[in-house]
Order: sequence, then structure tokens, then C-alpha cells
Amino acid sequence: MVTFKEQLYAWRTVIFALFLRELQSKFNDKFGLSWAFLEPFVFIFALSSIRGMLKEGDIHGISLFHFMMIGLVGLQSFTSGVQSVSTSIRKNKPLYAFRQVQPMSAIITAGFLEFSIKVVVIALLAIALYLMGDGITVENYLLLIFLFFMLWILSISIGLIFGIVAAFIPEIDKVKSMMMRPLLFISCVFFSLQDIPKEYWPYLTWNPLVHFNELARYACYPSYGNTGVSISFITETTIGSLFFALCLYHITWKRVLAR
Repeated sequence: MVTFKEQLYAWRTVIFALFLRELQSKFNDKFGLSWAFLEPFVFIFALSSIRGMLKEGDIHGISLFHFMMIGLVGLQSFTSGVQSVSTSIRKNKPLYAFRQVQPMSAIITAGFLEFSIKVVVIALLAIALYLMGDGITVENYLLLIFLFFMLWILSISIGLIFGIVAAFIPEIDKVKSMMMRPLLFISCVFFSLQDIPKEYWPYLTWNPLVHFNELARYACYPSYGNTGVSISFITETTIGSLFFALCLYHITWKRVLAR
């Protein structure tokens, strides 16, 4: 009989091996592992700087650069997490011949890798802003950490759903790409929800990223306000997506292996 402790040890070993394999396969160019942190860092810093040069001033008490940076960090954390998790099942398919390796191990590995990268990117951004003399203020660290954790869970859940569906319908990857592109414009990255007339809010507030971005700005600058967004909506959406994704995985994972 294999004990539960031995199963946990075997699972941990598999996840760690997959983690090293993912690092080696994903960053095998000249930049190596540093590109995992440089790419999102440069993207966020460049877009925020360009937007800041086009318009000066504050947005509801937040400097334009900080406003853009918070929105871009939230958007990129979500999209990169969904993309990495949704493709992890297919990329690791040859390894499923080993009994110890299951699709869930690949999913956890991809999610943890993206989480680690984004934590380092956020730390680099904070250090860069501090050295530039433009450090960002955070009034509610607990709320900000909670939002980032929930965003990470949501991205894994959505990525898992897309990954399972793609195992049966490969064309869903094209649909996923089409759905991800408009998020840059409908997730309150370039504008504030408070600048939109209230009668149009229902067309935007269905998007959880609007709530994540607006509440993250509120956590840093309480004077920004949290009108029109709700932390309960984030919690319910994340828990519902996670529950649905796990149920879908439990029902279909054996058929996914046979595909």
C-alpha cells in the first residue's frame, strides 16, 4: 500500500521536475531565464511611459503612470496565466505515459511559474520606481495581496477550462485569442470606470478585470474610490470559475489522456 505521505512526495517531485523542464524549454535563448522577467517588465514600463507622455496630470488622484502600471500588471498577469495554463496540458502530453504524471501536475506547474514570474516583475517595478524617486504608495496591502491571489486563481481556472476544451476542440485556441485581444480596451487599463457614464457601466462591469484593476488602484490610493466595483463579485466569480474548472477536469481528465 502506498501511503498518503508517499503520494504527496511523489507529486511534489513530479511538479518540481516539470517546473525545471518548463524553465529550460521556455527560456533556452541567449537571454535565458532573465527574459521571463525582462519581457513583461519592459512591456509594462514602455506602455505606461508612452501613455504618460501623451497626457500629463492625475486620474482621480493617481498619477497617470501609476494608473497605467496597475492596470497593465493586472491585465498581463491574467492573460499570461490563462495562456500558459491552457497550453500546459497539450505541451506535456508525452509525459502522461508515466503513471506519476497527470494533467493536473502540468497545470499547477504552469500556474506556479507564472505566479513566480509576476511576483518578481512587480518587485522589479517597485524597485525601479523607488530608484527613480517615484515610488508607488500602497495603503491596504492585505487587499492588494488578496486581489492578486484571486486574479491568479481566476487565470488558472479559465486557463484550465480552455485547456480541457482544446483537447476535444483544437479550434478553441483561436476563439481564446480573439477573446483576449479586446481585454486591453475593456478592462479599465487606459481609462477609469468613473469616467464612463453610469448607464454604460453594465457593459463593462461583467468583466472581472475591471473590478480587479479598479480595486487595486483603490487599495493603493483610497482617495481613488471604489464606486461601481465589488470585491464580492471578484470572490464569487473566482470561486465559481474554480469550481466549474475542477468539476470539468474531474469528469474529463481520463478522456483528455486518451485524446
